[in-house]
Amino acid sequence: MKNLVDLVWNEKSYLEFIKYLKDNADEKYRKFQLGILGVHKEIIGIKTPILRNLAQEITKGNWNNFICYTQKYYYEESVLKGLVIGYANISLDKRIEYIEEFIKDIDNWAVCDICVGNFKFIKENKEYFYPYIKECIKSINPWKIRVGLVAILNFYMDTNYLKEIFYICENIISDDYYVKMAQAWLISILFINFRDETLIYLQENNLDSWVQNKGIQKIRESTRVSVEDKRMILNYKK
Repeated sequence: MKNLVDLVWNEKSYLEFIKYLKDNADEKYRKFQLGILGVHKEIIGIKTPILRNLAQEITKGNWNNFICYTQKYYYEESVLKGLVIGYANISLDKRIEYIEEFIKDIDNWAVCDICVGNFKFIKENKEYFYPYIKECIKSINPWKIRVGLVAILNFYMDTNYLKEIFYICENIISDDYYVKMAQAWLISILFINFRDETLIYLQENNLDSWVQNKGIQKIRESTRVSVEDKRMILNYKK
């Protein structure tokens, strides 16, 4: 495959790129992904570190044209699109527009979590993006809600936001499995970063019992939590 930095993206070169991905697919990894992702798209079978490297190379060239030619057929296309948006030098006032376009591509937790975790520009401009993150949480689109939650647990673990994060977590209106799993994940990260405050929160809140108990399960699964706390936290199950 020609150097991706200098590649002129058009319909032909994009199809050649997809062929390159297929020629370098890992069939064993593809089958593994099929078992855990539950995606509606086709999976080629390219590991995430390789996708990251490809995205970084694409971003050094005409990345905007690459995004224009991406489709929604392959899982890897969606991941690459999200990663490129994360790496690309985009003006602040255009960032949300690109995120909104990316959200349309999300149909599974991995695309969401891998790419949003790479949106380092949010960390660098937390106050600017915070109103938008809260807007995501209020969405009726479960993937947009999850984008907001994943952004919070990656970039807003800060005492300045803590009280509101607790409020946000228990006031989400969604029965979607992947939203509730993200809530549980958020609770576990809150415990790791703010143990005492989270224990007080777990004593009395309006959380769905499934979410609280799943959050406790994730706390117990964490390697960053002591054996003593893993035993103790069982007292907070609903």
